Amino acid sequence: MRARARVAYPSWRWVRADPGRLLVFGFGSGLIRPGSGTWGTLLAWVMWAVAAPMAPDLALGLFLLAAFAYGCWACGRVGREMGVDDHVGMVWDEMVAFWLVLWLTPQTLEAQATAFVLFRFFDTVKPPPIRYFDAHLKGGFGAMWDDLLAAAYSLLIMAVVVRIGVFG
Repeated sequence: MRARARVAYPSWRWVRADPGRLLVFGFGSGLIRPGSGTWGTLLAWVMWAVAAPMAPDLALGLFLLAAFAYGCWACGRVGREMGVDDHVGMVWDEMVAFWLVLWLTPQTLEAQATAFVLFRFFDTVKPPPIRYFDAHLKGGFGAMWDDLLAAAYSLLIMAVVVRIGVFG
């Protein structure tokens, strides 16, 4: 078991007392156990389904850049408050990374479900170099970076799957 998984979860009261904490903990989805990262990723998928179809690509790309930058700052701040660089309940990193995957994935339920499974696999298993960066990069950037790498692995597999015609 990873050391960060043994850290105590904060209370819902503590999380909702600060807007930054509320975002970092995925509006409370990061407090759901087991599988905080999966719950945060599911929330990200629902939010994407509601908001993304109305937004142009440029706006989505700018939003993703801003969300990543915000996550570097906010995850770092909340991590310092908790004394844990990347608490398992902090799911903003999963949310932003999965939004990137969804942005670059065909907008069908089948493709998005496949992308979800791939992203959760790579975020959980952490193949090299994800595991290295997860262990060695600290602070908010470290929290965000390993999930971005999981997104990159997911997108690589999705590109191959789309290219060979699995989704039509």
